[in-house]
Amino acid sequence: MPNPRDENWRYVEPDFDLDRFALTDAPGAPLSGDGIAIASLADLAGRAVSIDGHTVSAEGSHGIGVTSLPSTPDQVFDGYEARPPEDRLAALHDAFAFDGVAVHAPRGVGEARPVLVELQGSASGVLALPFVFICADEQAEVSVVVDQRSPADASCLVIPRIEVIAGPAARVRVTVLQSWGTSTVALATHRVRIERDASVDVSEAGFGAAYSRVLLDAALVGAGADARISGAYFGERDQTLDYRYFMRHEAPNTTSDMFLKGAVGDTAQSVFTGLIRIEPAGQKTNAHQTNRNLVLSDGAEAQSVPNLEILADDVRCGHASAVGPLDEEQRYYLMSRGLSLPRADRVQVRGFFEEALQRFSVAEVVGPLGDIALATFERVTA
Repeated sequence: MPNPRDENWRYVEPDFDLDRFALTDAPGAPLSGDGIAIASLADLAGRAVSIDGHTVSAEGSHGIGVTSLPSTPDQVFDGYEARPPEDRLAALHDAFAFDGVAVHAPRGVGEARPVLVELQGSASGVLALPFVFICADEQAEVSVVVDQRSPADASCLVIPRIEVIAGPAARVRVTVLQSWGTSTVALATHRVRIERDASVDVSEAGFGAAYSRVLLDAALVGAGADARISGAYFGERDQTLDYRYFMRHEAPNTTSDMFLKGAVGDTAQSVFTGLIRIEPAGQKTNAHQTNRNLVLSDGAEAQSVPNLEILADDVRCGHASAVGPLDEEQRYYLMSRGLSLPRADRVQVRGFFEEALQRFSVAEVVGPLGDIALATFERVTA
């Protein structure tokens, strides 16, 4: 099992027992109520639902293919490259994942309306291994919202994998909304491959789970490739929110911008380790990463470790990191304008997250996510 001696698991101690979880022969009951995306999105280009790793429905429209993996044509996977697993949990997914959802934008098809993919865990003891494959062929455009949730009291283990391939001059937008139940352990892997003159925008909002981990590995393999990575997260109670982001520039004239903001209260913990690696062929790269964190309680803590590894000599590259409490000067200014202390702090928190949320490519989810952040803040400061 992974442990803190492994660099990719530094600062955390995974304490779940795999023997407590098992795959299911059939999906559980669908969750009642609406997730963040379902309540916000009205006009869709397709929709799929996966429960406990079983794809129960998949339908696309407007030229976008949305299918279960067993019914997806083989040629959709032409750009997919299997890799050796990074750890035991990745090997578990490779060995036992049996179903998934494929979203395919054929060459020249452009669709701004999002495809909604729901990933649900249904009950305690369930091991779910959902897989979402997103592929945009040359000069295609697709937007996908992945909404992840489970019941509040469901002690399940979910290991999602999202693979994104952007063909030449393609445009892909992926928005991941994580609101797993407070007893769920979720260990996600996002892999992104960006080819010549293509762009990929990945946004992730993390508010749920007992322990949520996201390993993102993005490779810019074609000249002119562009990646934009955004994130917002808020931990409370004894949550652990763990982000490991890797950006690899393997071609010239590529650009990337990684920007995450988070907060922790009660005894929650957040971890961000980011690496921008520029290979010798990555001349003329322009890359930056930023991670800023609010620590709102004495028992909470945040780790922020940005890294650069530059093997080329003609690049623009930088990073920024901050961990601290709410700004006393901003609080004083707001109170001097007539706001009470609680309201002044709410304004600060809303403004803090707004900078990250405004980068999300699906505008309909920005308001609800801001409301969730404020509600979490009010709980941890009550």
